[in-house]
Amino acid sequence: MELAELKWPDVAALSRDMPVLFPIAALEQHGLHMPVFTDSLLLGEVLRRIKEPLKGRVLFAPLFWLGNSHHHLDFPGTMSASPRVYLDTLIDMAENFMMHGFRRLVFLNGHGGNIVPSQQALFELRQKYRRRGDLLLLSATYWTGGGNPNQADPSFVQTQMGHACEWETSMMLRIRPELVGDYRSTPDVPWGKAFAPAHRAWVTKDRTEPGHIGFPRHASPEKGEMLFQVFSAAVVQLLERVVAWNGKEWDA
Repeated sequence: MELAELKWPDVAALSRDMPVLFPIAALEQHGLHMPVFTDSLLLGEVLRRIKEPLKGRVLFAPLFWLGNSHHHLDFPGTMSASPRVYLDTLIDMAENFMMHGFRRLVFLNGHGGNIVPSQQALFELRQKYRRRGDLLLLSATYWTGGGNPNQADPSFVQTQMGHACEWETSMMLRIRPELVGDYRSTPDVPWGKAFAPAHRAWVTKDRTEPGHIGFPRHASPEKGEMLFQVFSAAVVQLLERVVAWNGKEWDA
């Protein structure tokens, strides 16, 4: 169910137990071979694939394309909301629906830089409404939702999402190949240890000169289709759990 196509009385008539899904992505540099709208295009395809199996049971807000991308600002073309502005915007988006009684709110994320802010936004919102026992506030990133591409296809070189990498390049080759440049001659940019298990603060220039992280030269449209299938199925499974939640249990 598309929020953008409804009139306000239509929204008013919905069950307040219907999950509201907010897709959040980005517009930022994606190396020398990928368009700046990559994250939004890929999340948009995941949304397209999950809407039919969830038809009539989930309310989909329009994709929010502006993300927290300050770590990419050394590269022209990147647009970003500063971290606190972005955090407050996400809080407002969710709280708008809470004002009207909706109880199950989900951020579905398609950009790595949004992971921490989206979690923090819902954490802060939950503290504000700490006396409420009927709220389900979730933040999920589509590639960490439980699917494992390497089990489905052992030809994958990467075991995790990078940036303009084998995974993202493959998915773009599947849906918009005309937007993908010369990925076959890109150098490998490994993740590195980065003082693990500590978390090192970084900007993209610390890690990569061309702007990508990972192994895009191994990409293919066939891998892209597999990735979309695995990730979309995992998102549907998550949202099925949200729909089926009994309104009180911690484990579901």
